[in-house]
Amino acid sequence: MEHSNTMAEKGEKRKRDDEADNNGPAKKETSAGGEHPLPGFRLSAVLKESARDKTIFLHGKVSGDGEATEDAVVIMERAPFQAESVSNLLGNNPAMTVQLKNDIYGVYHLSPPAELNEIKTTVIRPATEKHIKKYLHQEVYLIQEKGEDYKNITLPFIESQSFSIQWVYNILEKKAEADRIVYENSDPESGFILLPDFKWNQKQVEDLYLIAISQKRGIKSLRDLTADHLPLLRNILQEGSEAILKRFKLQANQLRIYLHYQPSYYHLHVHFTALGHDAPGITVERAHLLSDVIQNLEMNSRYYETRTLTYALREDEALLKCFKDSGKC
Repeated sequence: MEHSNTMAEKGEKRKRDDEADNNGPAKKETSAGGEHPLPGFRLSAVLKESARDKTIFLHGKVSGDGEATEDAVVIMERAPFQAESVSNLLGNNPAMTVQLKNDIYGVYHLSPPAELNEIKTTVIRPATEKHIKKYLHQEVYLIQEKGEDYKNITLPFIESQSFSIQWVYNILEKKAEADRIVYENSDPESGFILLPDFKWNQKQVEDLYLIAISQKRGIKSLRDLTADHLPLLRNILQEGSEAILKRFKLQANQLRIYLHYQPSYYHLHVHFTALGHDAPGITVERAHLLSDVIQNLEMNSRYYETRTLTYALREDEALLKCFKDSGKC
């Protein structure tokens, strides 16, 4: 869900952008009874990996319908530890093979049971060239976008692209994900829907991640916000925090509540994450605290229309080329 060709894909990402030949392997069934999402997977390339985040991004081929093969992007990430399960494991004296022992320090190899060895796996199939490029390691560059740059470069670029946000409207209209809604304020002007982000497995609050999606349409990003939107923003801040406290027992001062600029899709939404969680996109050049946004608009209704906003663009993003062509980068 964005400001370049890859931005559109982030929106598609949240909707699980989707998943041969006749002599290939037979379709395997998942536990849910459907087709296996990666039939006959063959690795083409490692797009990117992060030892710190315990995440790897893969590009491969899978057996599609008929004789053709399909490209797939697979994102694998280790699930966060759950304190109670780990405590139970260690309390049962599990087998541990010593790797290094020096005075009070010991390094051991321990093979956890399946329930503690989960790997969250996101599959994008069929994957387009844009998906593959999106997850490929790229150099990034900072953009200093003035208000006039937004009007002359960024906004025309956004309007020239076909960034579909139908999946957002499906949520607002209860055509999809209605069972995942944590809280709803149905007011068409100042209401929102709060639901878990797909990056959160909902098994522990340490990496809590929810999204508040505005009921009001037509607000693309920070740039569109004025003092007229303060009731909406205050509702999201207060009611969203209260809903999370009631459901997940996290206080408002244990949450990071922010908007992205550029956003991952062009419909106003606010991120709620656990304060101790290093969620993607919380860097200073992208995240704007909702409380700061509210204060800025209280002081100046045109604050985000006129101020310079800094953000990063990847080397392959079309918006970066627009800035370069305009002599602004």
